[in-house]
Amino acid sequence: MKELIEFIVKALVDDPSSINITEVVGDKITIYELRAAKSDIGKVIGKRGRTAGAIRTILNAVSARQGKRAVLEIIE
Repeated sequence: MKELIEFIVKALVDDPSSINITEVVGDKITIYELRAAKSDIGKVIGKRGRTAGAIRTILNAVSARQGKRAVLEIIE
């Protein structure tokens, strides 16, 4: 899952080396914290949050197929 998010986000941004994804595993849920350069945050979120929403939809579909729950948090 972490690799999937990383692959998608690195294709969107200008500085792929600034992407950092931290995985926080809990009992029932896994939280993925995405950090990017300030200049690339807008590209990750997209207009009206559509890009972030699409990434979250893909993440939910993959995690549901595995019988788990996952959340993506975008942090500056």
